[in-house]
Amino acid sequence: MGIREHLLSGPLGFGAAPLGNMFRNIPDVEADATVEAAWAEGTRFFDTAPFYGAGLSEIRLGKELAKHKRSEYTLSSKVGRIILDEVEREAQTFGEKGTLFTHGNRNKIIYDYTEKGTNKSIEDSLKRIGVSHLDFVWIHDVARDFHGDNWLAAFEVAHRGAMVALTRLRDQKVIKAWGLGVNRVEACELLIDMTQVRPDGFLLAGRYTLLDHELALQRLMPACEAKKVDIVVGGPYSSGVLAGGNHFEYAPASPQILAKVQKIKALCERFEIPIKAAALHFSLAHPASAAVIPGASKPERIAEDHLALNTLVPDDFWRELRRERLVSPKAPLPVDHELGGSHVVSKSNCRS
Repeated sequence: MGIREHLLSGPLGFGAAPLGNMFRNIPDVEADATVEAAWAEGTRFFDTAPFYGAGLSEIRLGKELAKHKRSEYTLSSKVGRIILDEVEREAQTFGEKGTLFTHGNRNKIIYDYTEKGTNKSIEDSLKRIGVSHLDFVWIHDVARDFHGDNWLAAFEVAHRGAMVALTRLRDQKVIKAWGLGVNRVEACELLIDMTQVRPDGFLLAGRYTLLDHELALQRLMPACEAKKVDIVVGGPYSSGVLAGGNHFEYAPASPQILAKVQKIKALCERFEIPIKAAALHFSLAHPASAAVIPGASKPERIAEDHLALNTLVPDDFWRELRRERLVSPKAPLPVDHELGGSHVVSKSNCRS
């Protein structure tokens, strides 16, 4: 079991949340060109979800992927929400990040972590994307940021429902792997300690980045490494602030975050590397990390991501990053690898 053995072209994937009109109304032609650029650059791992624009991301992604053979790429989507035919006059809000998709479709969205809801969610996703099967399925946002103090109750519904359904689908080889797709570590920590069910991986967004990794390093990342549960790192640019934007955690970045970003940028400029390279290489340096899936809604951003992944980052950069205490002393860095030398993420990124 695992995630990395099913990746067809290395650890860099495409996070399709922006295609759901995250933050802004993205023209269809721009969304199409972004997916086309990702394919042209060699991306073969695509992640989406019903929540992203109430189905808009899945529809847009499917339109472009229909140009290629299903066997040529790895595809993941999520369960936990059902998109209804009912249209809302006002955009719905959800948890701490409820306004992300105000420009998306206005279909009503309901939570459903039951076994029946899981099967329906998958069926609906297959129709929207226009494919025969999904490779990975993530249980979406079963965490405090969307459910508040009721998150443990939602988790228990998923435990008795979605996890049962996905384990059965994996055992039947309908899907290749399943896990949680969340923005918080607590649900992942709870699941990885359970013995009744076993996930293959976690899509962890924003919690193992240059700017935010301390909590994940305490328990989750070591546990995943020990149990060979793979981490797919979502949001490696921390909602954009590490890629020239001003958002952190999907909101305007604080002065403290902006000050830290400036220090990292200054170090990157000194070593003549793009800050995106530092962000991607850091997220992938942990042995538990199998893939990283930055989002994009502009074609030119895709080329930047691939260039960043293949940038030679000098060992002295990582030593200086650690010396200036810009990362946790517990965080594995590329310079720590036994082979030494400048670090380039390998295309296979496989465990031996």
